[in-house]
Amino acid sequence: MSVGTHARGPRVYRGLNHREGFGWIAGLTPVQALLIIAVVAPAVLAMSRNQWSQALSWGAFAAVVALLVVVPVHGRPAFRWLADLIMFQLGVLMRWSPWQSRAAAGLAGARNEPDLPGVLSRLEFPDGPEFHGSRLCLIHDTVEGRWGATAKLTHTGVGMLSEDECERLASRLGSMLVGIGHREVVDRISLLVRTVPDDGTEYAVWRAKHESADAPALARRVTAEIDRDVASVSVRTELFVTVSGTEDSLRRPAKAAGGGVAGRAYALYRLLEGVSDSLRGLGVRQVTWLTSSGVAEAIKTGFNPAAAAGLSYQHLTRPDPDGIVGLPISQAGPALAPVPAARAYHHDGFSTVSYSVQPPESGTIFGSLGPLLAVRTAGERRTLQIHYEILSQAAAAREVRSNRFRNNVLVDAKAARGFNTTAMDTRRQGGAREQEAAVAAGHALVRFTVASSLTVPADWNLEDHAARLENDSSGRFRLLRLELAQDSAFVAAALPVGIGLPRLKRAFDS
Repeated sequence: MSVGTHARGPRVYRGLNHREGFGWIAGLTPVQALLIIAVVAPAVLAMSRNQWSQALSWGAFAAVVALLVVVPVHGRPAFRWLADLIMFQLGVLMRWSPWQSRAAAGLAGARNEPDLPGVLSRLEFPDGPEFHGSRLCLIHDTVEGRWGATAKLTHTGVGMLSEDECERLASRLGSMLVGIGHREVVDRISLLVRTVPDDGTEYAVWRAKHESADAPALARRVTAEIDRDVASVSVRTELFVTVSGTEDSLRRPAKAAGGGVAGRAYALYRLLEGVSDSLRGLGVRQVTWLTSSGVAEAIKTGFNPAAAAGLSYQHLTRPDPDGIVGLPISQAGPALAPVPAARAYHHDGFSTVSYSVQPPESGTIFGSLGPLLAVRTAGERRTLQIHYEILSQAAAAREVRSNRFRNNVLVDAKAARGFNTTAMDTRRQGGAREQEAAVAAGHALVRFTVASSLTVPADWNLEDHAARLENDSSGRFRLLRLELAQDSAFVAAALPVGIGLPRLKRAFDS
């Protein structure tokens, strides 16, 4: 990543990023170019035969197809929008979209059998062998063939750190990603930060234990008023990290460790210690790898923020340090999720709107994502999740060579035909050379995506709060509302299960 410094002011990080699958045939991908040629060819043949009526008909058809294939609308071609809309409406008509848990329907289920909607239905949560005295919950993505684990972190935050301290943290984050890439067992890491409306449960339990019975009545009233006013605007922050590796990368070390679920767990455990040490270098004070009840609570409070109060009260009054008696994974999901709207997701009496966060071409500074977590109204919740995938050295070398070749061909073709190259072309060509040099020097190539969401009670005006979130990102990042996929986007933005990185997005060197 390139950095820019000024005589005074924070350091600006300008990622040498590029969009994966970027079209370099006149701005089109090979598939788009072949499709355009296929629909234009009949019109050209009709013109060559002086069949002007057929040429006009084929030309009109080709123009419509070209608009659907080429013109992007909010990040997706018009043809993709049409296909997504058809699938969305089909799901609504066939009643595939509404969700009701087995418990809400009065059906019995096994305690360790997950009951989750949408993309979460592909996950399994087997318990691994003991790790530092507790059996960790493994997250098995049966579709992508990934195995992972989630930890809850305790961090003091970066809001009060100096520029030098922030720069050190950014450097250590890059070093952590490089170290993970060199091990080639775990290749994905997701960092989730979400705010939690503080209902004062923890403080109320503490007060009940320490309150003096002979306190004056006036002091009690004044204290109650202060507690009520403070609790109405209090906000806490939760931080999670999820690491995962592919079945292919885990197969050999898992076989050496005995095979099966236990073998894959041991292969992951060997990496978790190193990840924990790297996180402590980032200022994390405590790393707690979650059991099945911990993962269930993280998912449950993601769907229903109001459930955090009861779970917190249970932990304070009836401690369960081993995580055995806690919330079962079968009750982690929502009780009810009606048909998702095109622009929002409704679940357990709450409504959520989710976005993809697009980094600016001009660069950014460390901590610039902070405003996306700045709660404006008591009772709302904001989340931010960053998904990283560290490419292997061989894959990174192939990617940067392909990127350099593509940009060189584009610039040379324009110059040979007398067209002027734009500043963006020059920047991409220079960035591709620098990126290849960085990978050759041992740096890692990292794919990443950033997702953000806002959750409010269902009876609130969601669009007003969504507009405030968009205002907070204005001038820093571009928020792309993930319409027609709000249920899946909610998982990527608000739940610590490692789902969220698309197959093709962006890449940059750390």
